[in-house]
Amino acid sequence: MVASRRAAMGGASPAVLAAVRTAVTMLSVALIGVLAALAGGSVRMARRVVTPAQRVPDTRILSLDTAAQTITLARTPDTRLPGRYGLFTSGSADYLKLGSVLSEDDVSVKRKLLTHIGHDARLSPEAAFSGWYYDRPEQLHLDFTPELIGSPAGPCPAWLFPAGNGETWVIQVHGRGTTRAECLRAVPVFHALGVTSLVVSYRNDGEAPRSRTGTYALGATEWRDVDAAVGFARRRGARRVIVMGWSMGGAIALQLSLNSAHRDLISGLVLESPVVDWRVVLEYQARALRVPTAVSGLAIEALQTGWAAPLTRAGAPIRFDELDVVARAAELRHPILILHSDDDGFVPSDASHDLVVARPDLVEMKVFEVARHTKLWNYDEERWSESIRTWLASRGLIGD
Repeated sequence: MVASRRAAMGGASPAVLAAVRTAVTMLSVALIGVLAALAGGSVRMARRVVTPAQRVPDTRILSLDTAAQTITLARTPDTRLPGRYGLFTSGSADYLKLGSVLSEDDVSVKRKLLTHIGHDARLSPEAAFSGWYYDRPEQLHLDFTPELIGSPAGPCPAWLFPAGNGETWVIQVHGRGTTRAECLRAVPVFHALGVTSLVVSYRNDGEAPRSRTGTYALGATEWRDVDAAVGFARRRGARRVIVMGWSMGGAIALQLSLNSAHRDLISGLVLESPVVDWRVVLEYQARALRVPTAVSGLAIEALQTGWAAPLTRAGAPIRFDELDVVARAAELRHPILILHSDDDGFVPSDASHDLVVARPDLVEMKVFEVARHTKLWNYDEERWSESIRTWLASRGLIGD
């Protein structure tokens, strides 16, 4: 049979042979093109994951009524949320506090302004919606001091809010693409309970020192800067430390819990919209952006390999298995409170639920709905605050 096929091919005309060669060449070129496109897309995605994000406009200002002190925004899943929020702007003001929704229709949402705007104010129509609410520590009207934490990356700026007898501290760790101001919302809750708050920065966040590559390691190295903050607390008289992490700050807090030289001082973790398993997050975001599964899979593999580090700019391999805390749940030793919305929209709550199942003896989860990523305080401040107070009391972390 093989011989007959060879004979048949050998007897084919030059035109047929040329056509076959052309077809094979075209298929090869097409295959190379597909592989190149996949590789290129994967490298771009990998770089995007580790590169510190810049704030980009995601909201459009449609109108401003300075007489009524209201602002009308384009309707999005975020801008229509109940509660208090912030808006990064440019023009006459760079940051506005937003109050409750006054009215909405299919395309717009009118909200109360909580930052007074003069009648001659002019704002750029492009803005960025935020859950921060507070953007400077002075707005809390609490005593604080600026500090510098000596970390392996260099001196990291922090804000220290003393409270109580100074023996119980909470260290606040912000998320990816933000700064420590993100954490200010939580300070009054802990302050009222007599808990000193240390709001920290870490390498490559725009406030702390830059590493050689200037990129994130998704918690794999950043935890060392927070570990230095735990050491700082110990030297200042802390007898127990709670670590609160927001989004990627949750991933950092979990790595700290697993690896810290000060594990004996850590009494518990409070995680707000946390990253518990990066694979789950990246695959979810890839689907949301309609990125092929092959591209996201290759991006994760590229970030894990040393040879691809110059392409991804990660500097060193990122071991996703080590960042998968569900898989490492048996290693956990500290009690954990998770606050997460099933409607997060950015970091899915799946891995948070899985961690509760894996370690029900240590992990408690308060599930929110409607609230978006790291906006649980904004959406339902009373429930959010009470969840933290109740958990701290149940664990004996407040009230000596």
